[in-house]
Amino acid sequence: MPLCRLLETQGATTLRLPAIEIKPSGNRRETAARLGALKDFDVIIFTSANAVRFGHPLLEQQRDLTLAAMGPATARALNQAGYRVALQPAGEFDSEGLLEHPRLEHLAGHRILIIKGRDGRPFLEQQLAQRGAQVVGADVYLRVPTTPSQAVLESLLASFTAGAVQVITATSLEIADILLGLAAPALRREFERAHWLIPGDRIAAGLRERGLSAPLLQADSADDHDLVAALMRWRSSVSGA
Repeated sequence: MPLCRLLETQGATTLRLPAIEIKPSGNRRETAARLGALKDFDVIIFTSANAVRFGHPLLEQQRDLTLAAMGPATARALNQAGYRVALQPAGEFDSEGLLEHPRLEHLAGHRILIIKGRDGRPFLEQQLAQRGAQVVGADVYLRVPTTPSQAVLESLLASFTAGAVQVITATSLEIADILLGLAAPALRREFERAHWLIPGDRIAAGLRERGLSAPLLQADSADDHDLVAALMRWRSSVSGA
């Protein structure tokens, strides 16, 4: 996991507990046939690096398409696949941030394709449609919650009670919901004592709505480097460096 490797290069010890497994969704040929000519879309939005991972073959090496990325990790994945990104959020790296881009203000008569995961947040699609766009979605992957064994959960609790875990990372509300749902009362108490490393105001607000009162370490985005930077800032403030 790249985030774990980055943290470990900074001297952290990481404990991996995957909350979600990412799997491909749908048949690429059938999806491509349904979408038709991609040049007929004014903008093609990739919502995540996983959307790029499973969805970039749909582009079929067409380099003259107008591509949008939800954030730097998504843009980097597109660049690594050989594509240029025309639109990115200037502020928050989420749907709200992308919607602030001037190219997405007046959309009457425009066609927009969103390449995304199944059952994702519908906010972006709804807002684009309200602005007059014809929006088409292509679900190229799905998120499947993992089910840790009782032995794994007991070991996790032991790590917390031994003081071996100080920070929990949750890069989405979906991940946070899965973690909170796994927690029996003893583990939930430990979750309240730990710091939660999260990206963005929306996730912070969502955690508070779910009754979590633990201290939050808020990164600028869900990009791995931003998460590590937020953690390093916190460690510096705690150590007085």
